[in-house]
Amino acid sequence: MVSPDAFSGALTRASARQPLPAAAEELARVGVPVFPCIPGGKRPLTEHGFHDATTDADRVAAWWARSPGANIGVPTGAPSGMVVVDVDVHGPVDGLRGFSRAHRADLLDGWQLLVSTPSGGMHAYYRSTPSQVQRSWQAARAGIDFRGDGGYIVVPPSRMSIAGDVVGYRVRRVEAGTSSVLDSDRLRDFLDPRPTVREPMNTAQRQSADVSRLAAWVAGREEGERNRSLFWAACRLAENGLSTSDALDALGTAASDAGLGEREIIATIRSAYRAAHPDREAASASVRALAPSEAGIWFAGDPAAAGPSNTRVL
Repeated sequence: MVSPDAFSGALTRASARQPLPAAAEELARVGVPVFPCIPGGKRPLTEHGFHDATTDADRVAAWWARSPGANIGVPTGAPSGMVVVDVDVHGPVDGLRGFSRAHRADLLDGWQLLVSTPSGGMHAYYRSTPSQVQRSWQAARAGIDFRGDGGYIVVPPSRMSIAGDVVGYRVRRVEAGTSSVLDSDRLRDFLDPRPTVREPMNTAQRQSADVSRLAAWVAGREEGERNRSLFWAACRLAENGLSTSDALDALGTAASDAGLGEREIIATIRSAYRAAHPDREAASASVRALAPSEAGIWFAGDPAAAGPSNTRVL
């Protein structure tokens, strides 16, 4: 297993405007297994996705010779020795606020490096626990996912097209000391606490929006009808009073199981809520426009506010 320092060093070098083929080969050379994803996207190009990840130099070179613009995927957890807290910033969901809140609760100390993502979010890398499985999970309401065993991430210098601009993943801060192990279960409980008893839905909700049934229906949709079905289901939840974050929780995993990508899921649910409550969505957007961003704290602010004193800001 590659050491955290070797991993962060290779990723930092890859982030320094290296061509994608050279970056993939550099990561594989130091022991980080990689696999190609579609140019400008996150979907794997190989038949078995992240299960095909390898450090074999010849195989890596052949992949990127066929597709020089392919983004670089890395499996998280035991294969790479690193797990990642994936912080999303999409519409009404600002995961950076949740990340800062969890950091103040001393749940996120010990990261190895921080990477800015093209959508304005962040990846925080931590050392994995070889003796303990750390399964991936989602806390959609908080805008934070955990990429552990059974997951993968796209790494620098991969890039995406955002609103017509090509934006890359970039290493922004590196922890110079030894990273510590993240308690991912405790973090999930903090971000997405699960009550032992949930309040029952009212009669109108039970009659017109059986959430579990809607989710199962969305999960079973075939290609060509998935987006439209998710939109319809989200509209039903909106009409029956569920919040956008509750709809993301209820339908996000089901839509992912059906094959939709994370950005498409969030955009479709938001679109459904705008259609169901146009006045409410407009007011919410006005409030969000006035809210201060947390990104500066982590990428350009006072290092003491975001991490230990032996942190390098890139």
